[in-house]
Amino acid sequence: MTQKLFRSTLLTALLLAPSLQAAPVTVDRVVAVVNKQAITYNELKERVKSVSRQMNAQKIPLPEETVLENQVLERVVNEQVLLQLAQDTGIRVDDVQLDRMLERIAQQNNMTVPQFRQALSKDGIDFRQFREEIRNEVIISRLRDREVDNKVTVSDAEIENQMKLQDTQKESAQEYQIAHILLQIPENATPEQIAQLRDKADKAAAEINKGANFAQVAASYSESPDALQGGDLGWRPSGRIPGLFLEQVEKLKSGEVSPVIKSAKGFHIVKLIDKRKKEEQVVVAQTHAEHILVRTTEVVSEQDAKQLIERVQDRLRQGAAFEDMARQYSEDGSATKGGDLGWINPGDTVPEFEQAMDTLEPGQVSAPVKTQFGWHLIKVLERRNQDVSADRLRNSIRQAIRARKADENFVDWARQQRDRAYVEIKLEDR
Repeated sequence: MTQKLFRSTLLTALLLAPSLQAAPVTVDRVVAVVNKQAITYNELKERVKSVSRQMNAQKIPLPEETVLENQVLERVVNEQVLLQLAQDTGIRVDDVQLDRMLERIAQQNNMTVPQFRQALSKDGIDFRQFREEIRNEVIISRLRDREVDNKVTVSDAEIENQMKLQDTQKESAQEYQIAHILLQIPENATPEQIAQLRDKADKAAAEINKGANFAQVAASYSESPDALQGGDLGWRPSGRIPGLFLEQVEKLKSGEVSPVIKSAKGFHIVKLIDKRKKEEQVVVAQTHAEHILVRTTEVVSEQDAKQLIERVQDRLRQGAAFEDMARQYSEDGSATKGGDLGWINPGDTVPEFEQAMDTLEPGQVSAPVKTQFGWHLIKVLERRNQDVSADRLRNSIRQAIRARKADENFVDWARQQRDRAYVEIKLEDR
């Protein structure tokens, strides 16, 4: 009886279905094609939701819906181009690696993975989507490292020129927090295209001058990868700011915006959010030390390495010179110098080595110390407090120039990959 009733009810429902008012159904459609990969409208909507959450969290006013959709689609297209290139060239992030990364992210937020997943859910974020976004970010980061960052070089001449420039401008201890808007000039652009971009840049500048929110204008107009973060580039030393920008930034007060700047890459508008002085003098406690290292390998077990370092320790107790033992037994590059490591700053060595070294008095030799490299004997020669400002300045300038060149090269390289790919935008095909 129950089975007959169920069939009768089902038949009635099927017969009545055409006469009932249908619930609205969103029909998915293709909004872009990247090579052979289609991007659907539902995928785009999910990314728009994700970007909108991030912008709201950063208190960046959202641009108009159609503008935001176009900006997000452009980001998704560029991302797909790079992901496909990474896949074709063998870059992968497997589930085990991804799970470890998610564990670290959760730990950084003082949560377990289940707690972190629950927190994302409360914020309306799908964990599986978040997981794949992290995977994609890591893949693209590895692709960038291989294709761009690892190929960037900084010459001593570049460092010297930057140091002279900063000394002349007395800006060596200055950092700037800036945001920018970029309208890129395509390769082989016609004069008409360049004029159109200039008009667009002037329009963006006019909106800002009339009081529009810079971050919102950046999200609406900018073609830079950071457009949907309001164009914010964060804090940067002067060495990491292109000279063309720096000339304008130095003239601005906090909160002021530059006029439109033209470069070979396009049209820019720069905002100085804030500036600050860096600490000019850095004094650290340095240690001049020597060491002897016996490495553990597939051939030399940990026990064998420890026994050998203990025999060396006995030789030292019997009066052997530390430098002679280092030349004879140490498996470190410092062996030819009698184990001399020079002056060591805090943080230069692994924690186990540094902790043991810090307990020694000048002239004293440590007991055997185990690190990830093997077994060590450490001897402290002397200690001093040293102003390392000049060394740190030079290193920071090297890093700043390298980061600036990497950023610029990546934008150019990514655009070249986009130009080589087959891309068809169908978002306007309503």
